[in-house]
Amino acid sequence: MSTSDATPATAPSDAHPRFAEALRELGLDVEVRRFPDATRTAVEAAAAIGCELSQIVKSLIFEADGVPVLVLMDGASRVDLELVRGELGAGKVERARADLVRETTGYAIGGVPPFGHRTKTRVLADRGLLSHPVVWAAAGHPHAVFRLDPATLVDLAGGTLVDVRERNA
Repeated sequence: MSTSDATPATAPSDAHPRFAEALRELGLDVEVRRFPDATRTAVEAAAAIGCELSQIVKSLIFEADGVPVLVLMDGASRVDLELVRGELGAGKVERARADLVRETTGYAIGGVPPFGHRTKTRVLADRGLLSHPVVWAAAGHPHAVFRLDPATLVDLAGGTLVDVRERNA
């Protein structure tokens, strides 16, 4: 199944209002698709869109020594916390609580986009995202996604390219 099999394009207004405003401020005209069923997980999003799981961008908030950090990871992979810790020079890295995710980004888990957040956060983007010509990410709502080339997405997020993907044994 290809991305052309997905639901027809919708207006940017289908994105979360804060994210729609971020798109306007950036002068970015992207296709935002809204689905009747949630695209909260990478698996749900890939199924709804009709793309590979690795084409989904997960926007994950972690706490590094108590400071929020955003990690952008492909949907088929997991983040290696030790690699993140090493990249940041942090003593401790752990998944952020739901309330910290909302406080930091302005969005609920499952709808966090890669940019357009409430606060400026350090961003690490796994290099594996660049292996696709197009990736899909949340548009601020668990039912809305948008697509963009990964290099532009990482640039707009202010991300530093790193290798933080968990390696399978």
